[in-house]
Order: sequence, then C-alpha cells, then structure tokens
Amino acid sequence: MFDFVRKHTKIMMVVMFLLIIPSFVLFGLDGYNRMKEKGEVVAKVDGRDILQSEWDVAHKNEVDRMRSSMPSLDPKLADSPEARYATLERIVRDRVLQAAAGKSHLVTGDQRLMQELQANETIASLRRPDGSLDMDQYRRLVGAQGMTPEMFENEVRADLARRQVLQGVTTTEMSTAAPAKVLMETYFERREVQIARFGVEEFASKITPTEAEIETFYKNNLALFQAPERASIEYVVLDVDTLRDGISVSEQDLQSYYKENAARLAGQEERRASHILISAPKSAPAAEREKARAKAQALLEAVRKAPDTFAEVAKKNSQDPGSAPSGGDLDYFARGAMVKPFEDAVFSMKTGDISNVVESDFGFHIIKLTDIRAPKQRSFEEMRAELESDIKKQQAQRKFAESAEAFTNGVYEQSDSLKPTADRLKLKIQTATDVTRKPPPGVTGVLANPKFINALFSPDSVEKKRNTEAVEIGSNRLVSGRITQYTPARTLPLAEVKELARQQLAIQRGAEQAKKEGAEKLAAWKAAPQSAVLPAPITVSREHTEMMRPQVIDAILRADATALPAFVGVDLGAGQDYVVAKVNKVVARDAVDPVTAAKERSQYDQWWAAAEGMAYYNLLKERFKVQFKVPKPVAKAATEVPAAQ
Repeated sequence: MFDFVRKHTKIMMVVMFLLIIPSFVLFGLDGYNRMKEKGEVVAKVDGRDILQSEWDVAHKNEVDRMRSSMPSLDPKLADSPEARYATLERIVRDRVLQAAAGKSHLVTGDQRLMQELQANETIASLRRPDGSLDMDQYRRLVGAQGMTPEMFENEVRADLARRQVLQGVTTTEMSTAAPAKVLMETYFERREVQIARFGVEEFASKITPTEAEIETFYKNNLALFQAPERASIEYVVLDVDTLRDGISVSEQDLQSYYKENAARLAGQEERRASHILISAPKSAPAAEREKARAKAQALLEAVRKAPDTFAEVAKKNSQDPGSAPSGGDLDYFARGAMVKPFEDAVFSMKTGDISNVVESDFGFHIIKLTDIRAPKQRSFEEMRAELESDIKKQQAQRKFAESAEAFTNGVYEQSDSLKPTADRLKLKIQTATDVTRKPPPGVTGVLANPKFINALFSPDSVEKKRNTEAVEIGSNRLVSGRITQYTPARTLPLAEVKELARQQLAIQRGAEQAKKEGAEKLAAWKAAPQSAVLPAPITVSREHTEMMRPQVIDAILRADATALPAFVGVDLGAGQDYVVAKVNKVVARDAVDPVTAAKERSQYDQWWAAAEGMAYYNLLKERFKVQFKVPKPVAKAATEVPAAQ
C-alpha cells in the first residue's frame, strides 16, 4: 500500500481532491467538525466536554516531553494508567482555571506577553547578533509543536491568564510565626531508635533450590527470562555542529564582520558601587516602609555631609548581610545584574556621586558609584578565533534551515537507503550494533533518544527496513536511521538462565522468610519489650536518615510519641528486607541559626501558599461542576525484578 502511494503521488493527490472536495460541498465544514469531535466524553468542566481523543493527544505530547528530558525513562511508567490519569487531571485543571479567568475577565496584554517570550531561553537563542528575532527559526520552532506563531502566542496568553487565577491567592498568603515554628519543629523532629534488619540475602544464602523447583519457577515466570529485541542500524544526523565543521570563512568576511560588530563583541560597560540598604520588603505594612524610608533619608544626609564616611556608615547601618561587612561594596557589575531601580540609578551617576534614596522591592538604598570600567576594545587578531566562530555559527544556522527540508524529504522519498541524502548534504553515515528499545545505562546522545528509538522500532522500519522519518531530537538537530539487521525478542532457554532462575527463586523465598521472622519478632517484642535484643541506639530525622529507606523513616516518625517506647515493622517490598524499629524517645532539635530559620520560614510560607491554592482550586472545581467520567486507577504496589540480558 505504502509503495503504491510513494510511486503514484500525483495520482493519489488527484484522487484525494476528487474525494474530499465534494464531501465539503455536500456536508460542509460543520459536518467534518462533528465527525472529528466524536469520541467518548472522559470529563466535563463548566458544561463543556473533554473527549477521549483530546486526552490521548495531550498524553502523547506529555510522554514525548518527558522522554526528551529523561531519555532513560521507562516507557511503561510514562504510559501507565496512573500517568495517563494524571494527564487528564492536568487537562481538567487547565480548563477550570481557563473558565475562572474568563469569568473574571483576566486578559494578558501585549507587553506582558512580550516579557514572557523574552524570558523564554529557547526563543532568546533565536535572536540575531543585532537583537532581532529570526522569524523563520521561530516559525519552525513553534511549527514543530503543530502551531503557528499566532496559535503559540495565544496559548501563552491563555497560560498567563490561568496563572493569574491562583496568583491572587498564593501571592497574598499570610502566615504567623507560632504555627510555622510548631510545624517546622515537628517536620524536623528527631527520634532515638534501635533497628533490627532481617536481610533477604542472609536468608537466601541458606536456600538451595532443587533442579525441579528451578525448572518450575522458570516455567511459571517466562516473562523474567526474555532477551530483548536487538538491531544493527545505520543513521545520519543533520545538526548545526556538523554543518559548521564544513564551513570556511574568508579573510574579507572576517574583516567586515569585525568592523560591524567590534563594539558589541568587546563586552559591556561595568560599574562598581557601594550601597547602604534599609530593609523593607514590598509586602511590609506601609507604616513600616515609611519608617525605613525616613531612616534611609537621615543616613543619606549624614553621608552627603561626610562622603568619606560612607563605608563606615554602611558597616554599621546597612541591612544587606552580603555587602555590609565590606562597607557596602558590591564589586563590578554590568546591566541586568541588579533590580531595575537600582540599575537605573547606578548607570546615570558619575564616579564619586551619591544617589538620592532609591526604592526597590528589597527596601531603600543609598548608592555611591566608586568606579566605571569601560569595555576594552580588542584588536582584530585578538578576536579572530571568536569572529570566525560567530560567522560559522550564523552560516550554519542558515544552512541548517535550508538543508532541513531536503533532509526530511530525502530520507522519506528514497526510503530504502540513507546514502543519497548523506551524499547530497555531505553527511557521515554512522553505524551501531545491539541497539535495544531501552538503552542500557551509560548510553547517551542519539542512541538514547526515545523519539528516535521509537521510530527505529516502528513496524514499517522493522519489517521493511525503511528509513525512519526525520526525527527532531533537539534544537536544530534531525536524525534518520534504518535497521540493517534485526533479532526479535525471545525467551532464553533454561540452560542459559538456570543460575539467574536459581538466584531469583532463592531471593523470593528469602524475602518470604525474612518477612515471616521479622513479623514474629515484632509480635514477640511488643508482648515482652525486655526480651528484645537490638543494636545500639541511633538518632534519625528527615534531615539525617542514616541511609535508611524513606518508608522506614516515615514509620519511625509516625509512631505515637505519647506511648514510647514503641515497636514498628516495615516491609520494604517484594524481594526486599524486613525492618523492625524500636522508637525510644523524641530528641530535642538543635537550635538553628537565623539564616536557616529564615529559609525554613520561607519553605513553610510556600507550603501554606500551595495549600491555600489547592483549597481555592477545589472550590473552583465545585463552582464549575467538574465531572470525571472515567474512574481513577488504583495504584498497585511496585515490584522490581532484574531483567534477563
């Protein structure tokens, strides 16, 4: 079928035209929209349906994003029922916040949109040397996500509006010191414990399964003894670095570029300043800020009368702990390093000037400009290597834009070989053996990219040895590959895996015995605490876990502090140890320094803000009548079993 389509493209276009256009005439666009919108309703928000098809597309995009950022991610985890349901919950959340933004008439202006786009590092990388945005690259970037620039910008506007809904709650939270202290003391509580570990290895080492038992275990667990499918492949990569290596730059181009960009490449002007800060956060009461302003004004008058005393006054009065000990000195900095009001003041001053009182989100500043360091203009020879690198990078970017389409079309149209495309674009054909769906630890780069691996092991690639499509594996980076030799997955014979089967059977039985003995000891020690023979006590907390598993620490800290000593038992899971802990007493926490206390208070404020945000979101769910039409999956206990190689 696909061969026919490839060979008769023009005929197929005519047929599609004759089939589709009359359908539009007879049924209209609405009919097609209704057809597209068919599907099971999986949730409702504000009376509007969320369809199964929307859920599927959103989850596919989420999985692609996760695999791009975490190449080693197990595909089964990314596509589990729990992960899929989490995607549905995110869709519902976005719809709820979108509805709330609409009801509150929250909109995003052009200036706010521009600020958001400028803060995006990926978009910022598309800027030319003169600061203008490369629109062709921008269109390709958003086009890779199936959007036009207008669609992308509208989505950013909508996202910013959704954020505003919760920001009104989360950024205005108010918490008091007393409950914060109680919670943090509880969270970081320490307990003295004695630990008895019933180790699987100790029990497993005493177990000697018979040949018959090993064979039975093997037959009942064939899935554990699978050799994964493997492939030998060849592939070609089109990226900016490859293209840059093939570019040569003439002397004339270097000279011209130097003349046009020498000032920009020389660097930024830097200024050195000292300041006196009277702290008054923007969130502080108005009376407190006015008091701080008055104090700053008084100090300003003092240092203007005696400018040479600025450093001494800063040491005694500045509330900036980082600069006060050095007389308020902030060393050299360029534009963009300080908050805007501070920066604007510094870059409008002359050496030796003392500013008026400058207000920022941190409080009130008195600034003294101590030095100006102009950028050094370097010679052409000093900058030659840098100039050549810049020009090559720019030319490679343009060449990539020109070559990307030829690469994409070439690997598709001549799908039985990568050589024509490689020859045309002067790319190297690379090879690899023993490639698997799940790259082994240590593999990086192209062969660890999940999008490329998935394309390689697609049915068309495996069965017909065709080139994969051009897969985007990064910014300005495309790859296509083909399988040259394929070995399907198979069950390894018992003769090859007998030792592995024996080990796993011993571990399984060892874990059962460890759990049985641990549970028996736990019951006996609870009944007669004085009979417990345990190692020396240690002190544990969430900060100092003593290398214990999280579930053990959690069980220790959950033990009732009013009924100590107490025994708790923890089963670490299939094939894992069993732990019994005797909790003796609560140990007072050491006093924390002011900096740590401030960080903890900030953490508490974040938790409180998140809790208020969640409470408000739950109210919005009720207001907009959220309905989930599919049940939430019940999480199953995870088990880990070594895979056969």
